[in-house]
Amino acid sequence: MKMFLLFLSCGVVAYADINDTLTTVREKYKLPALAGAIVTDQGMAAIGAAGAPTNALWHLGSNTKAMTATLIGLLVEQGKLKWETPVGEVFPNALEPLQNVTLVHLLSHRGGLPANDKWTNSKRPIREQRRQVALRARPEIPPGEKYVYSNLGYVIAGAMAEQVMDASWEELMRTRLFAPLGMKSVGFGSHDGKPDNPPVLGPAGRIHCTLEDWARFVADWLRGLCGEPSLLPTNFYQNAMTPPFGGNYALGWIVCERKWGGGKVLTHNGSNTLNYSLAWVAPKRKFAVLVCANRGDAEAAKACDEAAAALIRVAETFCSGNGRFSE
Repeated sequence: MKMFLLFLSCGVVAYADINDTLTTVREKYKLPALAGAIVTDQGMAAIGAAGAPTNALWHLGSNTKAMTATLIGLLVEQGKLKWETPVGEVFPNALEPLQNVTLVHLLSHRGGLPANDKWTNSKRPIREQRRQVALRARPEIPPGEKYVYSNLGYVIAGAMAEQVMDASWEELMRTRLFAPLGMKSVGFGSHDGKPDNPPVLGPAGRIHCTLEDWARFVADWLRGLCGEPSLLPTNFYQNAMTPPFGGNYALGWIVCERKWGGGKVLTHNGSNTLNYSLAWVAPKRKFAVLVCANRGDAEAAKACDEAAAALIRVAETFCSGNGRFSE
């Protein structure tokens, strides 16, 4: 069955098939399955899949990070945390070098922390595992000095949320973020019995869901970036477009310039080494593209890049000069 996309703007309807594109890319790179979607500020505009049903579950890897950052934003908005809250305020027994590292440092990969801890599977309660990670973590360089991509930093940010809310990161994500957005398919870790990173890594990259549910999250970001009604005030989303510390990373997104996006766009990829996901978000054009594959090697990354580029071209075809989809 072919999947079609339907763009609606000012009463205009246009159709375009994306399954052929996904099938071609999937066969070229010999992937088990490949799926893609085009999203607007109004929600899902297109979805297609090759080798899997369109309602399949996909592991998002580090595209979890933007979701964790959004949860932190919700807690900041509710007065439970501040962007400048230091680790030491939440965990007074944290090592001295970590005491003054703030949430904004952690969510911008500016905490001076290494990429990873010595992750292990443990039978201890998950909140206790993350608390122990926060207590033993030691920055390698002064906070704010240098960008160092750190899964460890996001785990500590998740642990801070757990500590102040007296609830697990998983529970907070379900109740504070996924339920309001209607994301009913979301789970944590492997969805198909394959190995995954230990549960302690959740805030950095263990979410899986359908493309439709991922699109719900990204559509909220598009609305927020465009000043439309969204979960959080517009300034939260806009902060991702102007990263702190002079870098190009904030709130789970990489910021870069793309002509097709009309200027600044957001992007991120994710992988647990067995799966791969990719997102591109163009606020000025009011569309985003999402791609997922159930393989995580370099060829899968190339395939997702190629599929995303093709979906961007489709979206551009139907995007008028004022940033709205039209014929």
